[in-house]
Amino acid sequence: MSRFNVPYPENEPILNYAPGSPERAELQKALADLKANPIEIPLVINGKEVTTDKKIDVSAPHNHDLKLGFYYQGGEKEVAAAVEAAVEAQKTWALAPWEHRAAIFLKAADLLAGPYRHIMNAATMLAHSKTIYQAEIDAVCELVDFWRFNVHYMQEIYEIQPESAPGIWDRLDHRPLEGFIFAVTPFNFVSINGNLPTAPAMLGNVAVWKPASTATYTSHLLMKILLEAGLPDGVINLIFARGAAIGDTVLRNEHLAGIHFTGSTAVFQNMWKTVGENIANYRCYPRIVGETGGKDFIFAHASSNVDQLVTAMVRGSFEFQGQKCSASSRCYIPKSLWPEVKEKFVAQVGELKMGDPEDFTNFVNAIIDESAFDSITAYIDHAKSASTDEILVGGNYDKSKGYFIEPTAILTSDPHSKTIEEEIFGPVVTIYVYDDADFAKTLHLCDTTSPYALTGAVFARDRKAIELAERALRYAAGNFYINDKPTGAVVGQQPFGGGRASGTNDKAGGIQNMLRWASPRSIKENFVAPKSYKYPFMG
Repeated sequence: MSRFNVPYPENEPILNYAPGSPERAELQKALADLKANPIEIPLVINGKEVTTDKKIDVSAPHNHDLKLGFYYQGGEKEVAAAVEAAVEAQKTWALAPWEHRAAIFLKAADLLAGPYRHIMNAATMLAHSKTIYQAEIDAVCELVDFWRFNVHYMQEIYEIQPESAPGIWDRLDHRPLEGFIFAVTPFNFVSINGNLPTAPAMLGNVAVWKPASTATYTSHLLMKILLEAGLPDGVINLIFARGAAIGDTVLRNEHLAGIHFTGSTAVFQNMWKTVGENIANYRCYPRIVGETGGKDFIFAHASSNVDQLVTAMVRGSFEFQGQKCSASSRCYIPKSLWPEVKEKFVAQVGELKMGDPEDFTNFVNAIIDESAFDSITAYIDHAKSASTDEILVGGNYDKSKGYFIEPTAILTSDPHSKTIEEEIFGPVVTIYVYDDADFAKTLHLCDTTSPYALTGAVFARDRKAIELAERALRYAAGNFYINDKPTGAVVGQQPFGGGRASGTNDKAGGIQNMLRWASPRSIKENFVAPKSYKYPFMG
């Protein structure tokens, strides 16, 4: 036996895809190939591809006529098979030497960063309607970072050991949880899709992985990478199924050991409720880890640098069409700065181009699907009719060719208006202008307006204002930014997660999340055990 050290992780460099660059040429080849060759997307259960009689088309959100392929939708039978395969696989996976588990995910990281890089970026651009920059930082760089840093955190966890008294050897056995993890992943980040089933798997757990129906295309490619990296059959089982086929089979299964979730607040709360109602049925208490919604803010003080503030508002609100859990969707601007902020903000938004992600000059692309489109536009229509609201810029939309919504800013005189309180999850930001003298009072308003507490940013050059904002908004955001937009958390630098209605704040991209997937066993070994029951005081 030997003691091993995994390679020390460094954040994956972001390629720039400038005109004439080799990476741009490779990407364009990958785009052409994927567009010309629609794919068949099966379920993967126990390492085997599984098809059903239910086929569902996959189209590009920005072009209804661009068919990328189809996926097979499973039912209770397939879900039950995935659970059975996971439980059986853990018998050997949990005993695999940790360095061999580590090697699989380190290899997956190198495959993604290398031969699969342009394929994954092209797939993300086509299936999720992301610009190349948004695809690169998400589907490649962040996921590579997750896999490399999480392996490093795994080693750190195994090295957490207790002190020992003379004649005693105390040690901790960091076991996987007993049962399977149910990983439920969203459409908006390919990196989250890759992280939620694999973070527990590194520590010897097994998973049943259900991505959003709008993420089947890229999830299929991630599964290919994992299998090519050597992931054993049954360790992660990829299923596409409706909620009705999952409920009893997964959430009430006695072997459910944990839930790793990113998605809507309502779904997460309902899952938690189901677990609570069935708590006596499980072999162990399931670990529930979730990141849900956000109503993220940018709060400006009168001492703010206006140019920095405006750029943060534009990027933070409208990159990837505002479909980030961390996207800024409400802004608090002091009255003294508002005329200049308004002029520069409206001008910047007016410059933004919208359209197909293959046109690299576009900043904004399409909304993910029709359901999201209809939900977001209903908020815009409400603002158009509300007496307290004014459409400052944008407000138009069209779904005839793709699901396009203009970057939209709403100016409201009501700090409790519908669009400033409710999660919209689209390219819509609501702005409230406050009196400079009410800075502290408006900080309190910001803290109490929303049930969410995911991300937030404060802009100021006055250090006392920053100090007050940091203290007043301590629980308003799990990721808090000073003079920066509230999006773009980097693995290993800003572990990500929020509290209140935004989730359990277990910090993806940090050791905190990895600790949730281990169950320590304390072992005490006495080298010279006593031979008599009598203690000295009894003499």
